[in-house]
Amino acid sequence: MAGDKENLDSSSPLYIHPSENAWTMLVPVAFDGIDYRSWRRGVLRTLSVKNKVGFITGKVKKLDAGHATFDQWERCDDMVTSWILNSLSKYLADSLQYVRDAKELWQELEDRYDQTNGAKLYQLQKEISDLSQGTLDITGYYTKMKKLWEELNTLNTHAQCNCTCTCGTKENMHKAEQDRRLIQFLMGLNEVYIVVRGSILMMNPLPSIAQAFSILIQEEKQRKVKPYN
Repeated sequence: MAGDKENLDSSSPLYIHPSENAWTMLVPVAFDGIDYRSWRRGVLRTLSVKNKVGFITGKVKKLDAGHATFDQWERCDDMVTSWILNSLSKYLADSLQYVRDAKELWQELEDRYDQTNGAKLYQLQKEISDLSQGTLDITGYYTKMKKLWEELNTLNTHAQCNCTCTCGTKENMHKAEQDRRLIQFLMGLNEVYIVVRGSILMMNPLPSIAQAFSILIQEEKQRKVKPYN
């Protein structure tokens, strides 16, 4: 039967691996209303691995009840719905138990929590501006700064250029943003790195943040610098 073929086709979104079960959590920590963007990223990544993102976006469309693979679609959709509910705190999951399908559940979460607002932007920009190396080593400082940048990126998705033009504007904008972040990173370094910071700033063009990080790591190793207390 066609339904059996779908079950056997592991590349189909309707395929459920024998090891899958309805009690799976998609992320290690259940969402409790805080840091939705980070939780959302983890959920989407796991659903992508499982080839099930289409159930929450609507790409894998709901089938008519008489369709040969309707039962398989319904099983998959119920499975995805269960996974998402399992990845929420009990309080939030209880408030969403009566959604009709995975797409409706996801849309409800998006409507509730995926809100870019001025207060959040202000908070992130302030954290970035105030961040300095302090007692952190270079790796710890870089990791903390990078996490803030990535969180800011998730809030600014509509401001990112997705054009396919060949004029070079997109590349120039990206380079300008990377240079700005490099300066932010260098400004927060401890004064013991003043010489190597100056050397990096003298480079033309300015290096990437990853290249600057590599230079600073080498400096840290050579000098065996201990962070300030």
